[in-house]
Amino acid sequence: MTVTYRSAAVDDAGTIHALLVENAVNDGGMIRGNVASLARYGFEGGLFRSVLAEEAGRAVGLALVLPEYSSWRGRVGLLVQDLYVIPAMRGRGVGRALLAEALRVCADWEPAFLTLLVQHKNKAAQAFYATQGFVMREQADMLICEGEALVRLSGT
Repeated sequence: MTVTYRSAAVDDAGTIHALLVENAVNDGGMIRGNVASLARYGFEGGLFRSVLAEEAGRAVGLALVLPEYSSWRGRVGLLVQDLYVIPAMRGRGVGRALLAEALRVCADWEPAFLTLLVQHKNKAAQAFYATQGFVMREQADMLICEGEALVRLSGT
C-alpha cells in the first residue's frame, strides 16, 4: 500500500493525540496534553503545525513542528517537537518523508535548519537521525524549568 502525507487540520487533533499517547507509552512516559489543548494551541493559536502519514486511511506517523528563531544564525528553523512512526511502519522511509513534508508545509516560515531532542537511551532513533544528517550538539544540552521552579522564577 501507498503511504500519503498531508498537513493536519483541527479535525485531526484526536488522531494526533492518540499517536502522541502511543509514542509516550513506547518511551515510558505520559502525555499531559489533550485533544482540546492540541486544537487550542496548534490549530487555533497557530503555535505549531503537524503532518500526518496515512496508509489506507489510517494514521501511521506524525511530525509536530514549531518555528524556532536562532539569534546565532539569524534565521528561523523548525523544532521537531514530536516525530513518531508506528512500529510496524518503521524502516520504510516514513520518518524521513514526514520531516521532508514538514519542511514543505512550513516553507512560508523559510526554515534554514531542523532541531530536535532525542532520548539518550533511544539508540535506534539516534541512528536514524544520524543517517538524515542530524548531529549532536556537544556544546549544549537542553534544560527545562517547569512546575514549582517556574512559579518561583516568575515571582508569583
